Amino acid sequence: MRVLVCPHDLAIGGSQINAIDLAAGAAAAGHDVFIYGIPGPLTAYIAEKGLRFLPANPMWCRPAPARIAEVAAICKRERIDLVHAYEWPTCLEAYYGALLFYKVPLLCTVLSMEVMPHVPPSVPLVVGTADIGDDARRTRNRHVWVIEPPIDVENDNPQIDGSGYRRRLGVEPHDLLVVSVSRLALDLKLDALVRAIDAADLLADSCPLKLALVGDGPARDALKARALAVNKRHGRDVVILPGAELDPRAAYAAADLVVGMGSSALRALAIGRPLIVQGERAFSEIFEPDTYDIFLRQGFYGLSDGAAGASRLATQMRELLDDPARRADLALFGRKAVVERFGLQRALELQLEIYRKVAISPPNYRLSEALNSARLSLLLEYANHDPIGKRRKRKREVAMLHSAGFGTWPPAHSV
Repeated sequence: MRVLVCPHDLAIGGSQINAIDLAAGAAAAGHDVFIYGIPGPLTAYIAEKGLRFLPANPMWCRPAPARIAEVAAICKRERIDLVHAYEWPTCLEAYYGALLFYKVPLLCTVLSMEVMPHVPPSVPLVVGTADIGDDARRTRNRHVWVIEPPIDVENDNPQIDGSGYRRRLGVEPHDLLVVSVSRLALDLKLDALVRAIDAADLLADSCPLKLALVGDGPARDALKARALAVNKRHGRDVVILPGAELDPRAAYAAADLVVGMGSSALRALAIGRPLIVQGERAFSEIFEPDTYDIFLRQGFYGLSDGAAGASRLATQMRELLDDPARRADLALFGRKAVVERFGLQRALELQLEIYRKVAISPPNYRLSEALNSARLSLLLEYANHDPIGKRRKRKREVAMLHSAGFGTWPPAHSV
């Protein structure tokens, strides 16, 4: 089978790495696999996996007419049997370019926390959690499957040595290192990152704690400002921002405790580290036998009411940092859970079976849904490019970044 895989972008992120890892697995299983996307930091990772990369042109809107034409041309030139697109904009580009133009079967994976209505109901769908799968089945007339974010448990393992990374960060032998590996982004991530800094602030006087926020992104300067204030208050480096790592395994391995969400949380467990799962609005829970079923349903993420601030996270961090034996037990439990449920090979087998089912099913679409998805996309693009809307959005972002860097969190306009 000749498969075109279209990640939503090639910045460093869990969804994109999952797409590439599964594509490499499909290639190793004997399929001809192509990766299509705008060149980015993960282009080298694609080459490392031995996959053929087809560069896309930049675009000013999503879905982009130029990208629709490119996908159509690739499907014709490379005789593509199946297109696998990730997230709704890329899915729509493939829907109009591959399915409508050449009747090439299409599969869409959505690893966001909701399936946008822009994804046509007739498109077979893969989602990342059982809860989202249940919601999607209520509104869609084609197949919906659940594949949790897969982890390469052979590559991510407890034997990885993090001692060099600890030395690089200036971590002393008596220090307890808490690590977060994350995009430093406003959406989904910023609340958790600010709460982590504030939790470290609450613990720093009574605990030899050091928090490392490993990553990069548009919130970096704001988070650095907040970290500097904490460090000044305590007279030492409590919070550090060492930058992004294309291969962050040593950062996970260096940690005494990891805080995070999504694929990052799962990688920490695979490498044998105790974990506190974060979400938004001050959500945090220790990953342990009592919470395992919760995360199987909702994914490694959650929402709270924001009332606890950073105190809940600080209490959980202190609970684990004070108990090395419990950390060791949770590390063993987490590694076992990931190997049994989230291993890359298991996800690959599920995905290849889905490929076979989608490829032999005749594409099923209606003109009405094609027009509706186009209408929704145009409305969103209008909102994104509306000068008044853009100014309001930028004003909100500036307020968020200012609050994250220098003020009380969360900002007054949010929960």
